[in-house]
Parts: sequence; structure tokens; C-alpha cells
Amino acid sequence: MAIARYPSFVIDCPDAAALGTFYGTLLDWSVKTSDGWAEIRDTSTGQCICFQQVEDYTPPRWPAQSAPQQMHLDVMVEDLDAAEPQVLALGATKHEHQPGTSFRVFLDPAGHPFCLCVD
Repeated sequence: MAIARYPSFVIDCPDAAALGTFYGTLLDWSVKTSDGWAEIRDTSTGQCICFQQVEDYTPPRWPAQSAPQQMHLDVMVEDLDAAEPQVLALGATKHEHQPGTSFRVFLDPAGHPFCLCVD
């Protein structure tokens, strides 16, 4: 029997509402915000990601480790070429370092790396 169950994980950021809206739109999940906090949820599965606003936030410096990424999200897409302009329009930035061909590395509006993946 499990000791606990997975409810969510929390990502530090400089603007919780903005980052929650970014990922909520990216994943087509519901977005709920309050002062310094945002939660996105897949209403069909209950999966949840939370965003916590922190003072003096320092974004990761990927691939360098001077400010390590500590975590990143991989999200699946059908077509990298079709998905790329859509995430750029949401506020993502394509990272100059692209180490693979079946995924692309982007930075979210707070500087966290995330990958669009086809495999």
C-alpha cells in the first residue's frame, strides 16, 4: 500500500499567475490563481502543477550549472514544427542549445527549461 499519493508538484517563479497561465494554455488545463500562487489542473485526470511566486527569483542557466535547472518538464506533441510557433506565441523562448532531434528545448517565461517531444 502506498504511503502517499501524487497530488502535484510546485515550481518556483517570479510571477505565479503568468507562469500558471502559460502552462495552462500550453496543456489546455484549467488555471486557478490567487495572490502569489497558481494551480493548473487536467480536469479529466486530476493531474496538477502548482506555481509559487518567490522573491529574488533566479532562473536556471541551462545547460550550464551556475544556476542549475533542478527539474524540467517534457511535454508530448504530434509535430515539432507545428508546435514551436505556438509555444513561442505563448511567451516561450527557443534555447540556442538543441542537443537532440526528437525534442526541442525551450525556456518558459520564468526561464525554466522545458522540452517539446515527439518520441
